[in-house]
Amino acid sequence: MTMANEHHKYNAMNVSCAVVTVSDTRNEETDKSGKLMKALLAESGHEINYYIITPDDRDTITKTIEHAIQREDIDAVLVNGGTGISGRDVTIEAIQPLLDKELPGYGELFRYLSYQFDIGTASMLSRAIAGVVNNRILFATPGSTGAVKLAMEKLILPELVHAVKEITKDLQK
Repeated sequence: MTMANEHHKYNAMNVSCAVVTVSDTRNEETDKSGKLMKALLAESGHEINYYIITPDDRDTITKTIEHAIQREDIDAVLVNGGTGISGRDVTIEAIQPLLDKELPGYGELFRYLSYQFDIGTASMLSRAIAGVVNNRILFATPGSTGAVKLAMEKLILPELVHAVKEITKDLQK
């Protein structure tokens, strides 16, 4: 078995997910990125056990993430929105202090792929981030549907099960 195959042998596992959309303007009807995230997770056999739209407010985002990571039925938290550089973009400031371990490779790869396949040099304005918090994997993507599609298809879905397995392999059940 090759190293790549070894890393993908876990793909049969279902992951219990929370999807958090950060936006002052979207609602369940207009949340295209959240809908896309949920659809791609479901198509891959994962469960969405928590979904919420939260405003671009640092304290509210922090409380929302803290709630999600305390739930027993959540293995992964996927956040979209608020990762840019405008004054209202505070998702990273809310998430980063919560991380037990940051995964810088996710943001680096996301920006590289975004540069190559989506928005060119504007990708340097993205602050996409991932990490481990309370034994859960957390991914934060920009809020555009293009960014969500790219992150989900190229990075998150191929490694979601593997990440959860790595985080939980040493935990007592």
